[in-house]
Amino acid sequence: MKLNVRRSFTTTAAPATAFAFLADFRNAEKWDPGTVRCSLLSDAVGTGATYRNVSEFLGREADLTYTTLVHDPYTRLHFQGHNDAFVGDDRMTLSPDGTGTRIDYHATFDLRGASALATPVVAVYLPSLAKKTINQLRATLDALPG
Repeated sequence: MKLNVRRSFTTTAAPATAFAFLADFRNAEKWDPGTVRCSLLSDAVGTGATYRNVSEFLGREADLTYTTLVHDPYTRLHFQGHNDAFVGDDRMTLSPDGTGTRIDYHATFDLRGASALATPVVAVYLPSLAKKTINQLRATLDALPG
């Protein structure tokens, strides 16, 4: 069973600034409370880029491989992370909002194998995590220069 989170918010960061920051998934260390560390495995940021992401979730660390599936400059990003027990998608749509940016964020979580038994617990925890993530993401983007 897939779990979904959808949130929209605005940031003072200009679309080009917000996109450049978000397109490099290594920056998840700054905006995602669950990311412990993230490194680029491929040559460049963009479609097809791969990252090693170590995340902490409900007290456990997980090693994930993330791939950039969509990298439409200034408008859309889609990252997919996976390991044997999890597939997750992070989708972001960016649009100008005054001098800032509106971001529509959609995340899906698909627990697999024995991890799927934790789905009800994760479903209860997810709204709190989503709120924390969006607050941290907005604050990080608002603090970017320019």
